[in-house]
Amino acid sequence: MGLLVGVTVLWAFSFSLIGVYLAGQVDSYFSVLMRIGLATLVFLPFLRPSLLRGGQRLALMGLGAVQLGVMYIFFYQSFLLLSVPEVLLFTIFTPLYIALLDDALFGRFTPFYLVTASLAVLGAAVIRYQGLDSGFWSGFLVVQGANLCFALGQVGYRRLSASLPDSLPRHSVFAWFYLGALAVAVPAFALLGDAAGLPTTGVQWGVLLWLGLAASGLGYFLWNLGATRVDAGALAIMNNLLIPAGLLVNLVIWNRDADLTRLVVGGSIIVGSLWLNEWWLKRRRLSAA
Repeated sequence: MGLLVGVTVLWAFSFSLIGVYLAGQVDSYFSVLMRIGLATLVFLPFLRPSLLRGGQRLALMGLGAVQLGVMYIFFYQSFLLLSVPEVLLFTIFTPLYIALLDDALFGRFTPFYLVTASLAVLGAAVIRYQGLDSGFWSGFLVVQGANLCFALGQVGYRRLSASLPDSLPRHSVFAWFYLGALAVAVPAFALLGDAAGLPTTGVQWGVLLWLGLAASGLGYFLWNLGATRVDAGALAIMNNLLIPAGLLVNLVIWNRDADLTRLVVGGSIIVGSLWLNEWWLKRRRLSAA
């Protein structure tokens, strides 16, 4: 749990750094490429290819491509459509996706999840009850794409890690994860990126260096490692903790004039939907005991 808490503190600043210094100023595809490239350099010196079989390498690369590569593309686009607090609040769906993906893997379907998801959508609408436009809903859907990728990566890594020996030094194979993400980021920038949108200030380059080396490099390794050391319930709770931590940083440092009333009301409805979901899960477990 300590690893997840530490990464939560680290990532709490990332949302605002992207929204304030990069979104709309630096090409999003270049930002993704830069972050993943730097993260790859952090772990490439430790890579020992012989420790994994070919299929295991491909699986780890696939998880990196989804959890980091595709997720980042969705994530950075969302900042062009939404404010930082909105992006943060809409990431609260991730625990639900984790539960739904587990259901899918075991051939189950739980309709109650649709009820709690609908409540969360209502909370999202309250935050922007005026001026709901196509950009807002487009941003909402883009964040959900990022949430699904992040959830799939976490669930997939937990399952892959369980099949590996405990003695395997995870840092010696994790470069495969970043190489998979890089396989998405390079063609994405080549096909969709804008070379004229590169950073123009030292602050922008500094933010990218921090996000690449610390938030992406150390952050995703420690988060995925921590995810293998807790149960699914604890992992869901820690996914939720990212939201208030990021909001606190954004409101205190960068966004002191935000409409706190609407933010609190809408956010409370979303959090309430997750509480209802957790209450129902606990009740179901007690009934099955």
